[in-house]
Amino acid sequence: NWLSFLYPRLERQHYVFYFSLCIKKGENHPSPNFNQYVRTQGAVTDQLSRRQVRVYQLYSRTSGKHVQIHGKRVTATAEDGNLYARLFVETDTFGSRVRIRGAESGRYLCMNRKGKLVGKPNGRSKDCIFTEIVLENNYTAFQNAKYEGWYVAFTRKGRPIKASRTRENQREVHFIKRLHTGLPPFPNTDQSKPFEFIRFPSTRRAKRNRKSPSSS
Repeated sequence: NWLSFLYPRLERQHYVFYFSLCIKKGENHPSPNFNQYVRTQGAVTDQLSRRQVRVYQLYSRTSGKHVQIHGKRVTATAEDGNLYARLFVETDTFGSRVRIRGAESGRYLCMNRKGKLVGKPNGRSKDCIFTEIVLENNYTAFQNAKYEGWYVAFTRKGRPIKASRTRENQREVHFIKRLHTGLPPFPNTDQSKPFEFIRFPSTRRAKRNRKSPSSS
């Protein structure tokens, strides 16, 4: 019977039409989870945008000194304005993930699997990426992107603390970002030179040869 064949098709079309109306009306349509979206996008390295580079020092709350990357060694014993305390902080994502590189040594601040801070010449690996966390007390903490819950921390003598023993509320992981007091660093490497006058030896002007009156 052609009616028995046509009826299931009409019924399916009816359900499809009803489902499309429900979507248009907003029924059974979950609202987007923006927090999850930000977390997902913030964990992906941005390969398209131009990297932003900030230059500052990291003042340790416990040692009262600044973080410095001197070869493989990382300490928080540098005085204000020390060349090794000047850090280039490069953005990795559109969020708050960064790479920290020593301006003088050229090495990146990284964390190995034992939770020790080391300076590496190449900062592409995930253990060299940190998330900036601004705390309620206005201090900044740096959590490693590869080892979640592990933070950059130093003792009162400026020695690195094993990251597995760190927590966000500890004084040892609190830092203040300060401007460097030395010469303007990268990318302002082209210093404006004072204007100099160039002196040339004086020359005598040649006298004009007057035309002699034409003889009649």
